[in-house]
Amino acid sequence: MADNNYERLGRELIYKGAIIDYYQDTIRVANGNIAKWDLIDHKGAAAVVAVKDDGKLLMVRQYRNALDRETLEIPAGGLNSVGEPTKEAAARELEEETGYVAGKLELLLTLRTTVAFCNEKIDVYLATDLKPGCQHLDEDEFLNAESHDLEELVQMIYDCKIQDGKTVAAILAYYNKINRQ
Repeated sequence: MADNNYERLGRELIYKGAIIDYYQDTIRVANGNIAKWDLIDHKGAAAVVAVKDDGKLLMVRQYRNALDRETLEIPAGGLNSVGEPTKEAAARELEEETGYVAGKLELLLTLRTTVAFCNEKIDVYLATDLKPGCQHLDEDEFLNAESHDLEELVQMIYDCKIQDGKTVAAILAYYNKINRQ
């Protein structure tokens, strides 16, 4: 472990899922006591702030089971394998979900979704110079691609209409980037 005040004594796989694996770790904490901590292991993901030539952002509206409702999010998806470069995954997810291909992809930010119990890492890319490609959704994926003004999206965040963490962080990072130039 990175911190000498904590020692992982064991890790037990409780459940192996399609997207995540759930472990229970046994940890010796700083005062010497033994604790059981949950860990959700995730292979990682990539997401895209896709900016069209007119300045509008490509977003996807889709049903999310965890919330039992539709959400408006930036295009994103999990890595196909732990070693897959996130830039490749971002390009793939952009085309799959929106039907656009990016002429330029640059890393905008990296975020960790829920550090208390999950190791998921999402690299968020800024996609520009967009060209029409071919949308090809997964069998269980039903979403609509939409274009929105940046100011509208920022207001939707502050009106609590957009609550997805990666989307909030990515839109505000992009907003900050263009307003600092």
